[in-house]
Amino acid sequence: MTPDAMVEDITHLLEVWVAGWAGCRGYETRTEGRFPAALRADTTHDWEYFAHDPSDSEFAELAAKTAEAPARILTILSNDAARFTFLARKHGLNVTSASQTMMIVDMETQDAEDPWLSADDLSLATSESNGVHHAVVHSDETVAASGRVFVVGHTAVFDKIVTEPGFQRRGLGSFIMKALAAQAFEHDVENGLLLASLDGQKLYSHLGWKTLSHVLMLSASDEGSDLSVG
Repeated sequence: MTPDAMVEDITHLLEVWVAGWAGCRGYETRTEGRFPAALRADTTHDWEYFAHDPSDSEFAELAAKTAEAPARILTILSNDAARFTFLARKHGLNVTSASQTMMIVDMETQDAEDPWLSADDLSLATSESNGVHHAVVHSDETVAASGRVFVVGHTAVFDKIVTEPGFQRRGLGSFIMKALAAQAFEHDVENGLLLASLDGQKLYSHLGWKTLSHVLMLSASDEGSDLSVG
C-alpha cells in the first residue's frame, strides 16, 4: 500500500505506530475497546491511550479512563483540534501538547546506503537488540546524536531522534535518520512512520516526510509535558 493510500486509514497507521513505538521502548501494550494503549513503564508509570478521531461517546469513555490517574495520557490524532480541545475541557482534561504531528514517508525515496561522517571527531555506532535498531554518533566519548527504529510488518517506526544541544546544526539529525533507514532496509519495508515535534517536523519535511495528522496529548494533570519522540 502506498503512503497516499495509507493516509486514508490513519486508524490502522496509529495501531502500527503504537506497536513500533512500544517495540522501541519495550512497553507493554493492550487495547482499550478498539483503541491501542501502552504502559509507559519508564516515564509516567501509567497507561497512555491512543485514538484517531473517536466519536463523542468513545472520547467520553477514554477520557474517564484517563482521568482515573493524573499520570495517564490520552493522545488523539485529528485535524480537528478545536473539537477535541472542547471535548477535553468538557471532560476535565487539559491539553498538555498540541505541537506534534504524525508523519509518513515512502521508504523508496530514502537513501538505502550507509551514510558517512565528514568530521574526523565523529564516529557512528549501530546495533540491534530485541528487534530495535540503534544508531549513535559519538564525538570522542560524548554522545552527539542518537535514534532508533523498529519494523512492524512493512513499516519502519522511528523513535527518539535526538541531537544533543552542543552538536546541533551540523546535519546530525539527517545523518541519524539515514543511518537508521539503512538498517531498516535489512527488512522488507515500504513506509516509515514517526511522531514529530515542532523542530523535528522541519527536518523530516526536508527529508521527504509528509504530515498525516495533528496530535493532541491530554491529561487530568495540569502540569503537562511535551512527550514527543523527536
